[in-house]
Amino acid sequence: MIFHSAFDNSYLWLPLIGFLVGMIGTLIGGGGGFFFIPVLTLLFNVPAQIALTTSLAATLPICIIGSIVHYRNGNIDIRVGSVFAIAGIFGALAGATLTSLISPGHLKISWGIYAILMAANMIISNWIKKRNKANGIEKPGISKFEKIAKSSFFGFLAGVITATFGTSGATPVQAGLFTMRMPVKVVIGTTLLVVMVNTASALGAHFLVGDMDLTLVYFITAGTIVGALLGPKLLDRVKLDRVEGPIRQWYALGMIAFGILMIIS
Repeated sequence: MIFHSAFDNSYLWLPLIGFLVGMIGTLIGGGGGFFFIPVLTLLFNVPAQIALTTSLAATLPICIIGSIVHYRNGNIDIRVGSVFAIAGIFGALAGATLTSLISPGHLKISWGIYAILMAANMIISNWIKKRNKANGIEKPGISKFEKIAKSSFFGFLAGVITATFGTSGATPVQAGLFTMRMPVKVVIGTTLLVVMVNTASALGAHFLVGDMDLTLVYFITAGTIVGALLGPKLLDRVKLDRVEGPIRQWYALGMIAFGILMIIS
């Protein structure tokens, strides 16, 4: 069900939150939807199921704008991204069905556990990447069959996560793309393309089983659109090797903090 909630003065903070999430999401390729659910549930007391669907709707403009800008900058591999996206559609349908069977309390706890696990994966992956770089270790190439298999598996997993938790599902997508030894900027751009398709699929599925508050969507997207336009421009101006690691580390720490808060709340 689609509805408009009554205006609250606290909603005036949502465009600023949306701007920051939109900028960071397009800068690191995560879409940024991860942060909307804990912000809406913990700070604005929005029910978990409504926060999930609203998060998907607010994330979609970030992904669309970010994908367009990254495509123009040559940062998207259309072929690989298409395999991820097709598999993600089926995953999104499965995830939306799963969410309709979970109670709001269990959804919050599950989301918190997921956030902590994904953050741990990011921290460990960064550590392994630094160690391999210091030791001069390069990953071997993969065959065409392996590339298709990994794209399908990680794409489906990302779709399930997107629809189940209302987040971007970018972590499994990036994990799969990095195993293919793609340049970092191409990983970021291609991830946004996949996340865009997954988010649209999950949002469509949730129309059938969930509720969405358009008042919240309007306020959040007022900021996310501006942030999504700024993120890719900043990416082209910075030396990614210097800032990628620290940004991901702080992003992971934020995920852990929000995950713990969601569990104990």
